[in-house]
Amino acid sequence: MQSNVISSAETFAANRAVGAVRFDVHLKDGATRRRELHESGSLRVRFPSPEQQGLSAVFVNTAGGIARGDRFDIDANDGAHLTVTTAAAEKIYRSHGPDAQVNIALRAGADARLAWLPQETILFDRARVARRIDIDLSGNASLLLCEIVVFGRAAMGEVMTQGAFIDRWRMRIDGKLVFAETVRLNGDIAAKLARRAVAGGGVAIGTALIVPGDEAIVARIREVSDTFGAEVGISAWNGFAMARFCAQDAARLRADMMKVLERVSPSGLPRLWLN
Repeated sequence: MQSNVISSAETFAANRAVGAVRFDVHLKDGATRRRELHESGSLRVRFPSPEQQGLSAVFVNTAGGIARGDRFDIDANDGAHLTVTTAAAEKIYRSHGPDAQVNIALRAGADARLAWLPQETILFDRARVARRIDIDLSGNASLLLCEIVVFGRAAMGEVMTQGAFIDRWRMRIDGKLVFAETVRLNGDIAAKLARRAVAGGGVAIGTALIVPGDEAIVARIREVSDTFGAEVGISAWNGFAMARFCAQDAARLRADMMKVLERVSPSGLPRLWLN
C-alpha cells in the first residue's frame, strides 16, 4: 500500500524558490540585440526599450526575496554592449535551515563591454546565503562590476546580529585566473563587523571593479573622493582598478558608489538607480 504521508524534507523542498536565467546578446546591424533566452522558476529578466547601441537587462525575482534553501542561477553571455541591473534591492531573509544559494556566471567576448550593476543586497538578521560570481573575459573585453551588501536595515532599526554570508569571486581573462577572493562572515556577524580590522562598525560594504583599469581611472575617482561619506580604498594593479567602500550608513554608501559609476561607466547609470 502506497503511503500518502509527506516528509518534512519533501515539504521544505516543495516550498523553496528556485530560479534560473540564461541568455546571451550579440551585435546585429551595429546594435546589441538579444539572441537566446531561457528562464525558469521565479527568476525573470526583462529588456527595456532598445537603446541606440547597448542593451539593458533587468532581473526580477517574482518570489519577492530569497530565503533558506532557495537557489538562483544566472548565466549571462555578452557579445556586444550589455548593462545588467535589478528592478529593486534583493532581500535575503532569515533562515533556520540551509544556506540560500546564488550562482552568477558572467562572460564577455571579444570587444564586448559588460556592466554588472545590481542594486543592493540586503541581509536580514539570521540570513544565510552563499553567493558565487564567476567572470570570464576575453583579453580585449571590458567590465564594470558593482556590488553593495547591506547587513540589516539600520534605517528601520534592524541589526543583523547572527547569520552567514559567503561571497566567492573568481575572474579569468583569456582563461587565466587574475583575481580571486572569498568573503566569509558567520556566527556573530554584528560583533565581527564591529572590529576595527573588519568594518569598524560599518553595516554596508561595496565594491566597484573596473577592467581594464589603471592609475588614470584611479585618479578620476579620487577627484570626487573628498565628497565621499564612506570609508574608501582605491587602487589599480594587474590591469584592473577597484574602489572598495565601508560605511555605517547604506544610503551614504549608495550615493558614493553612484558618483564612482558616473565617472567610470561609459553608458551612465541604469535608470532604476535614479528612482
